[in-house]
Amino acid sequence: MKENKGSLNKVLLIFIITILVVSMIISPVFGDQTIKIKAENLDEDLLYLESILEMIQDRYAGDITREQLIEGAIKGMFNNLDEHSSYYNPEEFKTLFENVSGDFNGIGVYIREEDGYVTVVSPINGTPADKAGLKPGDKIESVDGVNIKGFTNDQAAKLIKGESGTEVRIGIIRPGETNILYFDIIRANIKINPINYDILEDDIGYIQITQFNLHTLDNITKALIEMDNKNIKKLIIDVRNNAGGYLDEVINISKLFVSKGPIVHIKYAKDDIETFSSELKSLKYDLVVLVNGGSASASEILAGAVQDSGSGTVVGTQTYGKGTVQTIYPVYSINEISGVKITVAEYLTPNKRSIDGKGITPDIVVENQIADLEIDISDIPNFRKGDKPSLNDVSLNTLATEQILSLIGYEINDIDGVLDNITFKAIKQFQIDKGLFSYGIVDYTTQDALDKALEEYLNSKIEDTQLQKAIEILKNK
Repeated sequence: MKENKGSLNKVLLIFIITILVVSMIISPVFGDQTIKIKAENLDEDLLYLESILEMIQDRYAGDITREQLIEGAIKGMFNNLDEHSSYYNPEEFKTLFENVSGDFNGIGVYIREEDGYVTVVSPINGTPADKAGLKPGDKIESVDGVNIKGFTNDQAAKLIKGESGTEVRIGIIRPGETNILYFDIIRANIKINPINYDILEDDIGYIQITQFNLHTLDNITKALIEMDNKNIKKLIIDVRNNAGGYLDEVINISKLFVSKGPIVHIKYAKDDIETFSSELKSLKYDLVVLVNGGSASASEILAGAVQDSGSGTVVGTQTYGKGTVQTIYPVYSINEISGVKITVAEYLTPNKRSIDGKGITPDIVVENQIADLEIDISDIPNFRKGDKPSLNDVSLNTLATEQILSLIGYEINDIDGVLDNITFKAIKQFQIDKGLFSYGIVDYTTQDALDKALEEYLNSKIEDTQLQKAIEILKNK
């Protein structure tokens, strides 16, 4: 039995080493450079790792499986690399691929955790969830009969997703409805469209790119065809809060807007550089690119190419500063596919600027502004979780409740920290509007809902001065 365990351990440990070997073999190789691994060193490493694993299995007092130890050993290796290099177990790898590719099997709905429920942010246009009638604000009570109150987004998503063509029953709590609504929805393959577009004042085109997934080029091409059909010559590309995506996608999109010359330089180990270029002989659009601190990676490649080539104007705030390139490699074990993401290069802008850890400074720096509010939000005290005020109570939590409810449009008599009858009625109405139990007590769930309502209100009061500046620039062209 001891020999069998040792043999299995050796197979699993070879799997650990294989991760690194595979990644190095299929990474780009330049000239005569090759990767050589000495067999005797490999055997020594395997024996050492095997001895550690066996010692833990023999002596550790807790519950741990060999699979958990192997995964921990693999992740430990990646912990010594940069923050963007990671190991993904099979389940994590599947989620990673879905996130970066924009493809998944499910019903097509954005969700978030709110008030103890997984709540619909919005169904994706044209998906089964949209066609079935799910609405923003719907609280998901159950999935196939499983009550998911208190579940995280990830836990709920595992139940909601499934093979295309299969059915899932979603139970919904909807404000204004007394009974739970049930929707039987057939799952489908969902392709995320990361492009939103519109035509603004003075025939200025606006295209928002939310990520550079596998469908970005196709969908921006469709948007540009419509712009061209309407003779749009002035264009805003919005990559604010776009965290990046596929290198090929942003390069091909940049070729539509960047004048002839380099788009990006990819600098591999030992200073080997691969340059991707545009062949665009004449610029088709007067262009403004909007960026902010959430613009990273592929978004910065586009902004840097536009800026260095003089193909447009970059407006907004300093970008994130992720100037490295990762490659994703699948790793095959006996029955499953896990994966690794490894930093393989740094990218440089056309003028060979390194922006990693620094970001791109826009040509015109513009901060968005919050409109004047009725009260100074810094005066609103934070909720104290030990206090659940009810009728006639006097407390700081009551004061915060009155201030928030007054801001978002509920009738409050005096903002004085006293939970009087008018405030009591306002609380009950707020609870009804949010689908909560309506009894006028500011319990923990109501406090969380008030905090979220304040956040949403403040977001609605942000003046998009960055977009206004972009419009102003193009008007003057």
